[in-house]
Amino acid sequence: MVNNSNFDAFRLAVETVCPGNTVLLDDLGQPSVMVRIPKFNISDVIEGGSNSPHPAFIVNGVEVDEILISKYENIIMQERAYSLPMRDPATYVTFDQAKKYCENKGRGWHMMTNAEWAAIALWCQKNGFLPRGNTAYGKSHEQPQEHGVPTYRYGANNATIGRVATGSGPVSWFHNNSPAGIDGLCGNVWQWVCGMRIMDGEIQIIPDNNSAMGVDENRESTLWKAIMPDGRLVAPGSPGTLKYDSISAGIATTNASNLGAMQLSTERTHPQYTGGSTEEYYAYGQQTFESLGVKSGLVVPEIAKVLGLYPTKAETGGHQGDYFYCRNYGERLPFRGGCWDLLMTAGAFALDIWRTRFFSAPTVGVRAAFIDL
Repeated sequence: MVNNSNFDAFRLAVETVCPGNTVLLDDLGQPSVMVRIPKFNISDVIEGGSNSPHPAFIVNGVEVDEILISKYENIIMQERAYSLPMRDPATYVTFDQAKKYCENKGRGWHMMTNAEWAAIALWCQKNGFLPRGNTAYGKSHEQPQEHGVPTYRYGANNATIGRVATGSGPVSWFHNNSPAGIDGLCGNVWQWVCGMRIMDGEIQIIPDNNSAMGVDENRESTLWKAIMPDGRLVAPGSPGTLKYDSISAGIATTNASNLGAMQLSTERTHPQYTGGSTEEYYAYGQQTFESLGVKSGLVVPEIAKVLGLYPTKAETGGHQGDYFYCRNYGERLPFRGGCWDLLMTAGAFALDIWRTRFFSAPTVGVRAAFIDL
């Protein structure tokens, strides 16, 4: 447990050097460095958007004044997730493990939700700066002089750099281009987010930011809701809900084949794998997020853009080539941000929904958040 005098000095130093940052203790008295994100409206981040709070700031029907996001990709100690600098971020965690490690910390702690991630990505976009990161084996592919401190190497003689230490990169790797920002939203390791999934192509969400309450997100949970084209939330499986559909006809082979582009639709006419609902890793689609198409005649509801599930600027770009990956069969859970070897395809808008909740790898980690519930 942290000594009170040492903790007070640590928190004072963090808050002095990085305004808007603080240090929170969990139920074991262990610290995490957090970044305060004050409430903002949809119209503040999306041109022409609703003059109502972004759903990241609505929990159980109540508006919250702020959310606190782990400043760094998390490490795991005593089955709890912690945000600390100059550490090798935790990896090899499944979706359910990541969720548990965050919720174990006590009331208000939760795995960063898709709504929270999308809110921050949209804020970055609106403010004209999308962070760089470890996207090219320890350095930025855009600016190779930008690099972090290696913490994980692999390959022959461990010569290839993978992960770098949390917070060890330049300020351009922080979400607001300052030391007070959130580190690691682009590259280094993918990060699981909760509150969203697809089931046989159908987009399903936990409403608003209710996922922050640590609710049931198991496969059979009754809390999942599907989205109608007018933005209403309905029971999964209802006719005409939003789905990700492949542009190309699917295949029955079990090869890991790239079928390319996808579109937002109200029906799944082209499951990428035609052999039935399965959670195996067969055919998939991938493309730049901003090139994600839309079914003719479908007007994309605001909620799809607000939650980072469809580009805000599909016509003009503005998402820096971040990639969208999807398998529209079986249950698929999301992670965001990209990892160290994805070059221009990693970024704050990068979205991977082609893995199951049981997936783990040296490229996938976790980030906790906190709301005073």
